[in-house]
Amino acid sequence: MKNRRLYSPLLWIPTLSAAEEIPTAVVTFVSLLMFVQFGMDWGWASCCTALLFLPSVLKSYLRSKLRHAGHFKRNIHYTEMLLFCSLISIALYINYYRVSTWVLFGLLMLVSFLCSVHELLGQMYYNRMLYPRQQQLYNKTKIFASQTTVVITYGVLIISVGFLEIFFRSVHMAWAMESYLVAGVFMLFAIYNVLVMQNPRVYNPYRYESLLHAFKNELRTVDRIRRHPHSFRLMLALALLLLPQALMFNTRVFFLLANAEQGGLDCSIQDVGFAQGTVGVIAFSIGSLLGRLLREHYGVQRIFWWLAVPLTLSPVCYMLMSQHPLVDNMLALCCMTFLAQFCFGLGLNISMAFVRCLSGERYRNTVDYLYIPLVSFVLFVPMAASGWLVTWLGFKTYFLVDACCAPVAWIALWFLKIKKIF
Repeated sequence: MKNRRLYSPLLWIPTLSAAEEIPTAVVTFVSLLMFVQFGMDWGWASCCTALLFLPSVLKSYLRSKLRHAGHFKRNIHYTEMLLFCSLISIALYINYYRVSTWVLFGLLMLVSFLCSVHELLGQMYYNRMLYPRQQQLYNKTKIFASQTTVVITYGVLIISVGFLEIFFRSVHMAWAMESYLVAGVFMLFAIYNVLVMQNPRVYNPYRYESLLHAFKNELRTVDRIRRHPHSFRLMLALALLLLPQALMFNTRVFFLLANAEQGGLDCSIQDVGFAQGTVGVIAFSIGSLLGRLLREHYGVQRIFWWLAVPLTLSPVCYMLMSQHPLVDNMLALCCMTFLAQFCFGLGLNISMAFVRCLSGERYRNTVDYLYIPLVSFVLFVPMAASGWLVTWLGFKTYFLVDACCAPVAWIALWFLKIKKIF
């Protein structure tokens, strides 16, 4: 009984989820601001931020190799040690050297790769430690811990960077101190995980598997999806649904930071952190939770358009703000950001229905491991091109075109008859 209390899942699930989300938030959200503040233009900044999603797209090819290697707990600790070394390397590089954005991009790519490995190992450890019924019981704890960590990491980190810039009067020192802080907090979670995480009930015996063999195993999954009778229609529909969000993902930050002469809102870094990192992430979490409840209670077919329409409407908020910019109006910015991110979180639940349909209900683990790579793959190209497009078109025209992608997606969904496939 004593061991059961000591190694309760409630002790390690929140901290393992936090250890996953802290570096992921740095790579996914904060990296764009780092590139811009260190002098990279919008086109290359959006391209590099999109390239940081590549490990998420490709990580399923490592899945079988990590699964056969076993020793999930030990490998999680090794990966967390490497993540700490990578985060502290970023801090030391910014602090002691003249920053090259391409070197910074390389370090962040290493962090992104380790995040993908850590997420895979964490999911495997979670599945090994808990029975399916226990997983259903603790899923809410895991999701709450993940969302809370994103809010704190993204929002508080960016806000504090703004204050540190004022205090030190140096962008380099502000980001260096912030990187030290992130690495230190992550180290505390990693040490705690070493103390409380229990060994799985049964280890997988180690079996060597070459990367080529692992690649072939994953190609079987891809081939299974390709042989789905409606695979092309489903992939095309998902790409059209997520296109408005992909085009908006990076450009909304450019819009907030750009000055009035460029058509932006001329926000400070603290304003971006509060509006996008705190209000926006909270709104996304609420929308995601509501969408998940509706999907589980009513099924996708009954609420298909109730999810598809909000998913494509988020850019309308930024189109309105770009047409009628309200500089220094923080209330309006927070309200529109909340609405945009709520719609995104609510509608994104429809993506899981596409993944389930492609992978098949009998492949539960395929659904778990395919969701993020598939969504990241669909977002990749529009995200990479968005910086150059907004530079060429300007914010007003760009967000207008982005908003017009929504009715195009609805018409395509109607003609492709996606609802009947589900």
